[in-house]
Amino acid sequence: MGIDRWIVSNIPSMKRKLKSAGIYKTPEVFVREALASSILMTIMITVLSFFIVLKMNKSMFIVFPVLIFSFMIFFTVAIKKIDVAISRREQEIDRDVLFAGRFLLVKLNSGKPLINAIVDASKSYGVASKFFKEIIRDIELGTPLEDALNNAYVTTPSRKFKKILFQINNALKIGVDVSMPLEATLEEIAQQQLVEIQKYGKKLNSLIMFYMLLAIVVPSLGITLFSVIGSMVSININFQLFFMVLFLLFLIQMIFLAVFRSIRPNLNI
Repeated sequence: MGIDRWIVSNIPSMKRKLKSAGIYKTPEVFVREALASSILMTIMITVLSFFIVLKMNKSMFIVFPVLIFSFMIFFTVAIKKIDVAISRREQEIDRDVLFAGRFLLVKLNSGKPLINAIVDASKSYGVASKFFKEIIRDIELGTPLEDALNNAYVTTPSRKFKKILFQINNALKIGVDVSMPLEATLEEIAQQQLVEIQKYGKKLNSLIMFYMLLAIVVPSLGITLFSVIGSMVSININFQLFFMVLFLLFLIQMIFLAVFRSIRPNLNI
């Protein structure tokens, strides 16, 4: 057994995760590529460490822990790219899931069969349409509609999209009209998004107060007071000090910008 197959055997969920992440490679191929990139980066770090140790006249045995530690870090990061891709794809789907669901509902209410509605949804705009395309591809390969929906339910990283697929598949199994449970699910998702917007508004009000205080009021008054006191006690305000103040203000602005982006609800309005 090769090392790639041994790694895959110890990560049984990798195949499902790769499909959820939209990485259409076999687990063995992905692991081989991760190993190759990790070995290349490890060699570069090891060579750099070798020259540093040589220049410092230290023992060359220091290079071996660096080699092992570097490889472990780079390979772990390469494998974790799957989780990062899944998280990114989940956010993209959640952003468009309500529109995709409503598009599907409109097609069903217009009298189209479910399979035709899914085909139309697969040709629509948005990331969610890619999952409808995967459902259609499974059906074209001979998979029954219920099984194709269940496969999509298992592999999709979006919980909201899971709700839509579950209600559709459950309605098919029971034999009831799909549009009624789908409409109820979309209404629930819309209410969740409304709650997210309300929470965002409350957080934004508090953050704006802190921003006004820390990024505008305190720096303005602080610089004014410092200039007055500096002129009284003859403190030399040089370029280095001025640059440090500007850098601190820039850092505060970037921190608040990152916080504003992190609390923004993941949806399209």
